Amino acid sequence: MYSLARELLFKLSPETSHELSIDLIGAGGRLGLNGLLTKAPTSLPVNVMGLQFANPVGLAAGLDKNGDAIDGFAQLGFGFVEIGTVTPRPQPGNPKPRLFRLPEAEAVINRMGFNNHGVDRLLERVKAAKFKGVLGINIGKNFDTPVERAVDDYLVCLDKVYAHASYVTVNVSSPNTPGLRSLQFGDSLKELLEALRRRQEDLAQEHGKRVPLAIKIAPDMSDEETALVASALLGADMDAVIATNTTLSREGVEGLAHGDEAGGLSGAPVRDKSTHIVKVLAGELSGRLPIIAVGGITEGKHAAEKIAAGASLVQIYSGFIYKGPALIREAVDAIAALRK
Repeated sequence: MYSLARELLFKLSPETSHELSIDLIGAGGRLGLNGLLTKAPTSLPVNVMGLQFANPVGLAAGLDKNGDAIDGFAQLGFGFVEIGTVTPRPQPGNPKPRLFRLPEAEAVINRMGFNNHGVDRLLERVKAAKFKGVLGINIGKNFDTPVERAVDDYLVCLDKVYAHASYVTVNVSSPNTPGLRSLQFGDSLKELLEALRRRQEDLAQEHGKRVPLAIKIAPDMSDEETALVASALLGADMDAVIATNTTLSREGVEGLAHGDEAGGLSGAPVRDKSTHIVKVLAGELSGRLPIIAVGGITEGKHAAEKIAAGASLVQIYSGFIYKGPALIREAVDAIAALRK
């Protein structure tokens, strides 16, 4: 069924197809129909960050930026759902076209630029959802907020989403917001993490619960830079790291139509880079901080490879676009087989 749907959707422009898919998945979720469209994955509960996940395969941020289809995605079998990236104020993102399929490489290039309806609108959708499982909310800064004031935007979002999120992801690694990736390094990272940690403690007191913080990093770092990030995360007592976001590399898509478009590359070509970062992180963290792996999972075995590399959970984005809900079940089965 998904093969037919994909054939029809791929006749539309990528962004139109994306918007239509979110509308359809959201409508199916509200009607309780999506669970009828695919076989449920094997039960494989896992506890990470003090949270109980139905299974270790989640939806990565970026597909449902505004939380419009939370119930719909959950009904497809995801063990957890992450929505966003959301910013304090609504923003249109970068000029269109800004989303490109590279089907020969099972890849996507996007330069969306954190287009979203703002954190207040997202929270309306969260409150309307019936989903009771693990919900991650991914937060970022507005494009016109100077990098030196980025902390303010993250704290605004954290304050607003804290009571409604199972965990909060801090996105400092999108390549499509100028200067954002500089927050992954040195004093900028330290200051951001310290501010987040202090606010987390205050909010935990206020709300009577501790909501974990995860930091999402880029795949385009050297081993030495990755080690420094790992040390900073441990020093700031963060709760998890998500590896990785999209890459600026064009390795694997050279010569393909749209292969030279600006933006972040996701899908199969980022798989090895992402898995390498997971391995380096696992070596540096030695189990003291869980890793959520994302990047290039287009078959079930790729999810198992991420777990074998040191991840506790995985997330799917581009693979879902190309393979549909069956990939969720396939990934859960592969991880279950690995654990036997």
